[in-house]
Amino acid sequence: MRPLLHNRARSRVASFGHALRGIGVLLAGQANARLHLLAATLVVLLGAWLGISALEWALLSVVIGLVLCAEALNTGIELVVDLVSPEWHRLARDAKDVAAAGVLLASLGALATGGWIFLPRLLVRFMPVG
Repeated sequence: MRPLLHNRARSRVASFGHALRGIGVLLAGQANARLHLLAATLVVLLGAWLGISALEWALLSVVIGLVLCAEALNTGIELVVDLVSPEWHRLARDAKDVAAAGVLLASLGALATGGWIFLPRLLVRFMPVG
């Protein structure tokens, strides 16, 4: 019984290793993924500077995760489409465009969330009173 548990644990550790490798592939090969990661870093720094609430941190964490997840799924779809359809095909183009639309929609949602959280605080800090 013990070897079975050991193999399961090893398999789970290997799964995390594969996922970490996937993050490396994503960041090494996709400029937009690096841009989203930079934006997320700036949002975290801005949130710390402005002293946002725990609920606002939670909301930002969700939308940051959503955008990065959408970018990873988009990249995965693009890689698979390129593998199975190396020549141009309308459906391959459409699959890639729809996956990219998912990233755009997630990014717009994140932008709106950030606007609701940050804009009022930034206006108070930088707009003269009176």
